[in-house]
Parts: sequence; C-alpha cells; structure tokens
Amino acid sequence: MDADEFRQRGKEMIDFIADYLTNVRTRRVFPNVKPGYMRPMIGDEAPRQGESWDKIFNDIERVIMPGITHWQSPYMHAYFPALNSYPSLLGDMLANGLNQLGFTWASSPACTELETVVMDWLAKMIGLPNDFLHSHADTTGGGVIQTTASEATLVALLAARKEVIRRIQTQFPYLSPAEINGRLIAYCSDQAHSSVEKACLIGLVKLNLVPSDDKLRLRGDALRQAIANDKENGLIPFYLCATLGTTGACAFDNLIELGAICERENIWIHVDAAYAGSAFICPEFRHFMNGVEYTQSFAFNPSKWMMVHFDCTAMWVKSSAALHRAFNVDPLYLQHENAGVAIDYMHWQVPLSRRFRALKLWFVIRSFGVEGLQKHIRNSVRMGILFESLVKNDDRFELPVERHLGLVVFRLKGDNELTEQLLKEINSTGQIHCVPASIKGKYIIRFTVTATSTNSDDIKRDWNIIQIATTKILRPLANLSPQERRNKIKNLHSDFRMSLVLSNTPHSPCLINGSFAAMLPFNTNNIYAMTHELSQRSLNNSLLPISTRRRTKNYSGQSTINKQISMDGCLINSDQQKYLLPITPSSLPISRQGSLDSRIEEILENNSMDNKSNNELLSVPTNSQTDLTINVPKIIKE
Repeated sequence: MDADEFRQRGKEMIDFIADYLTNVRTRRVFPNVKPGYMRPMIGDEAPRQGESWDKIFNDIERVIMPGITHWQSPYMHAYFPALNSYPSLLGDMLANGLNQLGFTWASSPACTELETVVMDWLAKMIGLPNDFLHSHADTTGGGVIQTTASEATLVALLAARKEVIRRIQTQFPYLSPAEINGRLIAYCSDQAHSSVEKACLIGLVKLNLVPSDDKLRLRGDALRQAIANDKENGLIPFYLCATLGTTGACAFDNLIELGAICERENIWIHVDAAYAGSAFICPEFRHFMNGVEYTQSFAFNPSKWMMVHFDCTAMWVKSSAALHRAFNVDPLYLQHENAGVAIDYMHWQVPLSRRFRALKLWFVIRSFGVEGLQKHIRNSVRMGILFESLVKNDDRFELPVERHLGLVVFRLKGDNELTEQLLKEINSTGQIHCVPASIKGKYIIRFTVTATSTNSDDIKRDWNIIQIATTKILRPLANLSPQERRNKIKNLHSDFRMSLVLSNTPHSPCLINGSFAAMLPFNTNNIYAMTHELSQRSLNNSLLPISTRRRTKNYSGQSTINKQISMDGCLINSDQQKYLLPITPSSLPISRQGSLDSRIEEILENNSMDNKSNNELLSVPTNSQTDLTINVPKIIKE
C-alpha cells in the first residue's frame, strides 16, 4: 500500500467508522457467538502471499463484527463507560501516524511537553491541590498518563514500598529490603477493585481488605482498628488505596477520616477514582473528594467517561522523586544533555516506551471545552436518575444502596437466584447488556449509563425490556406455595451459575500465594505443606472456596488443579485469617540477635514520612551481613 492508496483506503475506513457509530443502535449489543468461533473463519496458518486490501476490508464485517460487544451502544450498561469521540479518534490517528516513543524528553520533546501541560490542565479542571501540578514552583509533583488505573495502583504501591523501606533502612541499616518487605501490609476497602490485590501480589506485600460500612464506604474507625491489630502482630502499615466510586456500587471512601489516620501513621494514600474522577469536572460533585489534600497520589480514567478512548489513565503524585527512586534506570544510551532539566517519563512508570496519549486528551479538551464536558457528565447523571426513578416505581424491585452518578444497582426482591435468572434473561435477548455484582451477600445487577448518545427514550426502552423479562420469570411463581416456590427457584437455578466477575464481598480469606515461595529457602517444606493441605480436601466451594475475585464454575474431584483452579487461587478456610500472603511474623523468626523481630516496635514508632534530603536517605550503611533463616510457616494446624 503506497501513500495514494492509503489516502483512498483511509477515507473508506473513516466512512466505515462513522457509519458504525451512527448506526450502532441497530446492532445487537452483545454478540451471539461461542468461544472459538473465529478460527474456522480465518484458518490456522498465516497467508503465504499478501492479500488485497479489498479482501481484508470485507473480512471486518464478516469475521470481526459478529464478535464485537458494542461498547458505544446506548444499550450497553455493563461495567463502566468506555467512551470515545471523533476528536479523540483523530488524536489517536495522528499519534499512530507519528508513532512516537516518548520515554525521554529527547526521544520526543513534543510528546513530553504536551503531556505535562495537559495534565496540569486536567488537574485544575477536577480541583486537585496545587501540590499535584508540574507548574507549581514549590512542589515536585506532577501528572503522568498511565495505561490503566490498575497500573497506576501498582506504580503507587511500588513507590510507597520503596519509600518505607528506605526510611527504615536509614534508621536500621542492617535490615535488608527482604526483611522489611516481609512485614509490610497495605490496606483497601472490601469494595476496592481487584487490581489492588494484584498489585500486592506483584509487590509481595500483605493486604488487609478492611470491611466497609452499610453504605459500602471505608471509614476511619475500621481502618484505625485494622492498623492497630496489624501493628500488634508486628506488621508495618505503609499503603492505603482509597476508592472514590467503587466498581460494585460507586461508593466513596471517606478521605477526611482516612487521611487524618494515614497522616498520623505515615501511610501513603493512593486514590483510585477510575470512573468517578471525570465527574469532578463538575463542581457539584467535588464534595466526594473532600480530604484529597491528605493523599500522595491520585488517578482516574479519562478513557471511561470523558470521551477519550482507551487507553488513558491520568495519574498525579505529590513527589515525582518517589517515582524516580522506585523506577529510575539510566543506561548510557538513554541519557541526553537535558536530563535533570526536562522530564523523562520513563522514570514515572513500569514500561520504558510510551505512546503519544496526550494528543487525544488535548484534542478532546480543546474540542469540547470544560463546559461541554460538564454538560456531557451531567446528562449521564440525569439518565441515571431517570432509571433510578423507574426502578423505584416498580414494587417488585429494590435498590440495595444509594445511587451515585450514572450507576444504579438494583435487584428483584427475594432470593438471589431470581435476580441471577433475570440477568440471564435480559442478556440473552441481546437487546441490552448488564453485569452483576455482590453487595453484602446480595446478588445485584449493575446498570450504568455508558454511551454519549443515551437519551431518555433509550432508558425507557431498556426498562421496558427488563420489566418484560421480570414478568416472564415471576409469573410461573405467582400461585405457588412457599415451598413450591423455593423448589421452582432452585430448578430455575440448577442449570445456570454465572461467575460474579465484579464480585465484591465483605470478607477476604487467606490466599496461599505460590509466588511467595520464591522468597523462601528452597529446602523448606512450605510447598509440601500447601500441597498436603489441598490433598486433604475435596476441592469444592464449601470446603475450599476460590477467592471471591477469582470465581470459577462449580467443580469437583480430588486435588484437581488446572488453569482456573491454581495454587494462587486456593484458600485456607479460616475466618480469622484475611491476609494475602499468609506468612505471619511469628512464622518468620529471624535467627540473629537485634534483628527485625526485636526492633519492630522501635521501627513502627520511628517510621516517618518527614521530608529528608536525598543525600541523607541514600547514605545507607552496609556494614552488617544478615544471616536469615526462615522456619517453615505453620500453615496447617497440627
């Protein structure tokens, strides 16, 4: 394909995209295909010779579109929004054409410069404190575009881990990072996104999922008690991921209460506002951010609700130096004469290379303006309020929690199985698409306003579909006795069990994390102990449940391990234990006198987030060798 043909084919592709977005209402929102549908259509081998573009283009509709879930459809109500817009598409088209790899300022000055300016724009638009701005002279903060909110959570956790290890080593230089890391514990709400658990697995730190209140918020008293218990057990609190707009029900953790505690306890607060962050462009929603001044990092996804298509996560930190200390790599071939003067974003992230994501964000902000984005957000919230009113007017339904923004959670009154069956019924029509969640043991349906084109007629149409499906399910039960009704519901449910892909539960059992074994001496028997525990149990949900965030279909059999049911996903059935990485301080005695075990109280008392000079923090003596012997953890009760 040469430049002339590219011009022709590019226009054809733009026409295809414009027609698709204009007519997306006419398509079945959820595809009617089975896993593996595509392979017979395209074959097992790549073509030996190049094919014509006409043939390739025709296969878009024949092969690709039948398997597309139409996220831009006004009838798509699953997950959270993943919106795009024409300015965003043009921005990414230009970024792809320029194909910049902006790891340093020198590798693409415009890529770096635009990102720093646009991130300051966005921080001001949502009301972040000046500490998070690149342009603020008295701070070292600033913003960076990450790929996802999950990556932002991980980046913040790794930076926080680095900071606390360095602080402790400054005071107790004979302690190794591994010794300190084994004592670290992070916190989040039991309603927080599963990416917090994944970040802790990667960082090899423990995680305490703190119970939320009756409104699904993380409150100060619960966190204070969790921290006190963990410190008494010799653990070192270091990181809290607070959520503004939880996945299950769009609940908001109380930053004012949490912030005061974390400031006193020297804990890094990271805010995950993936969905709700866009709403803070509207001043009337910023009260949910009260207390943000306590936080060290903040992230949200313009790629969700702000019409900037995936991927684009805006992340800000108060101290860019903390990111540098965690991620700085500086080989000769990446050095340049402006290093130290200009920003090199490779030190702010896990990958080295990065796309020119700021272009699409810049195009969207300039095209819509702050007022246009506010209008878009407010319209989505109005649609959510409309759907909420329709649910309230039907006494067959209940709203388990308060609506926030454009997300409404609802369920049929009665057994969970009825709501589960209703979700199956409405999704099977292909006319609308929703997903479930679990709130304090109640199975609920999430209804999110996800499309830029959604209007009141769409909402009323979708509610009518839900009402028809509800009548279909409840009518056969109307004249049955209570016992007959229970039996009927059981029969309805017997052939269907949907995975709660967005499950959020108030309890987090202990994970046997296989990756932690890499930190233990090879000659210990901990792997044998884990395997022995599994071999003594029948692998079923009642005796050995799978992690609430890794649910699979029912299974049976002795010691059956496969891709879904792996050692990482197996649990110890214990009500008291609720930490990832079940190795407790009492299970890890250190052999040498004066080790971390004997100094943990002093470390906890002296663990400080006071700002110190880099030279002071980097001057860590290494005059002591640690002879570390780790005993086999007592995972199994004798």
